[in-house]
Amino acid sequence: MPTIFGHSAVPLAMGLGLGRRVVPGRLLLAGLVASIIPDLDVAAFRFDIAYSDQFGHRGFSHSVFLATCLALMAALSARKLQAGRINAFLFVLLAGMSHGLLDMLTNGGLGVALWWPFSVDRLFFPWQVIKVSSLNPRGVFSSAGLQVLGSELLWVWLPSFVVCTSLALIRRWTPSGVQMNLPK
Repeated sequence: MPTIFGHSAVPLAMGLGLGRRVVPGRLLLAGLVASIIPDLDVAAFRFDIAYSDQFGHRGFSHSVFLATCLALMAALSARKLQAGRINAFLFVLLAGMSHGLLDMLTNGGLGVALWWPFSVDRLFFPWQVIKVSSLNPRGVFSSAGLQVLGSELLWVWLPSFVVCTSLALIRRWTPSGVQMNLPK
């Protein structure tokens, strides 16, 4: 898995690139939570749930299904998130889905149950370019952890910076009569 830092890159890039009118601060925070929450499944190890189990690490919590559930909760909480329902749903959906998709780019682990509950198959992308992070938080700042962070800089943060900058430039150069905000 990428580190907690790497998983936050996607919602930060989208949120900052689209700007506060589309992604207010509370919605950005909800997206950050949605991008990180799948890794709470490491608690399954404490309950002797096997990594390969559908409720183990990278199981149901990394699925499009869970991301959709989080997005529905965001849509229902749109007023508290200071956003329109569609913006809240789409932003949290993409932020939540980004977690599993990034994990599918790593070079370790058992893959991601992306299509749970319809399939328990674990998937990877054909290119596994991101070095897998240790499940031990202390491992993040070891020499191997520093290699993981370097890999994330190249494969997660650099593309996220390009997306953020592109969105900001599009927003800046969009005629004032064209709204980037989706209907509420």
